[in-house]
Amino acid sequence: MNITNCTTEAGMAVRPKTITEKMLICMTLVVITTLTTLLNLAVIMAICTTKKLHQPANYLICSLAVTDLLVAVLVMPLSIIYIVMDRWKLGYFLCEVWLSVDMTCCTCSILHLCVIALDRYWAITNAIEYARKRTAKRAALMILTVWTISIFISMPPLFWRSHRRLSPPPSQCTIQHDHVIYTIYSTLGAFYIPLTLILILYYRIYHAAKSLYQKRGSSRHLSNRSTDSQNSFANCKLTQTFCVSDFSTSDPTTEFEKFHASIRIPPFDNDLDHPGERQQISSTRERKAARILGLILGAFILSWLPFFIKELIVGLSIYTVSSEVADFLTWLGYVNSLINPLLYTSFNEDFKLAFKKLIRCREHA
Repeated sequence: MNITNCTTEAGMAVRPKTITEKMLICMTLVVITTLTTLLNLAVIMAICTTKKLHQPANYLICSLAVTDLLVAVLVMPLSIIYIVMDRWKLGYFLCEVWLSVDMTCCTCSILHLCVIALDRYWAITNAIEYARKRTAKRAALMILTVWTISIFISMPPLFWRSHRRLSPPPSQCTIQHDHVIYTIYSTLGAFYIPLTLILILYYRIYHAAKSLYQKRGSSRHLSNRSTDSQNSFANCKLTQTFCVSDFSTSDPTTEFEKFHASIRIPPFDNDLDHPGERQQISSTRERKAARILGLILGAFILSWLPFFIKELIVGLSIYTVSSEVADFLTWLGYVNSLINPLLYTSFNEDFKLAFKKLIRCREHA
């Protein structure tokens, strides 16, 4: 999200990059861009070609992959050209388009993570009722909402930038931080509010799953299973789409949903008769859940938090950063589009099988 005023402080000399430095920077950024493109394309193709992955939860993952693919195809290449050339030489119109697409797609990518967390929260805390509501239509509405919010966050600068046509064409393509209210509005809407919501949702998801694990491991729960499980099993039959098909969702929290489903299926309880064994498995699942959520939250925060902290301190005129620092933090955020397809599919066996199938088809082609 290249919304930084990259001008340096008055009197600060900027050392031009050497040819070697430009080549190294260009090669590194091209590798990141290529990997981001390929990985997100693989996710999209896997979902489109694998019938087992045609589920509402996966439609959100697919939309996230499409958004991250747009970042890789429309945003990253022009950023590489800009960084390597040290000047913007592509004209005013393309500058306007690039900035708008950059802000919209990066914001949309972040908001996708928010709705995915919300979808998982409903799936683990209100499983049976949400199984009926978790439809393709609902997923499409969530995706449309995300894009609408992203456009409303990223479009306002067009209204004041359009009145200052520059001649000769600008040598810098950045959004100036001359609207403090917009800086606060955009950073809150694009990152700080979604971050807060994601933290709250995953905190509640983890504790909901933890309570389920502990309930599964308790002797009291097992002693009452003869009466409870019959009623629960009947409920499970009525909501087979959750109990069975959600076993193949792409959520890293799929273990939580599997467990929530397995509570309602009596045969699973029969396998574990020793309390110590049940407790050990429960603890193992809790640690795995914590690791998965830690990876998701850690990657997101490390990628985008430095950038948005910088946006606030620059936008509020507290500090001015160099163009090199601004570019580094911007690309640190872009890297999140590379990490997303890895984190949101690598914990699911159905995705792994779909990827293997794609690779085999590629080899035979």
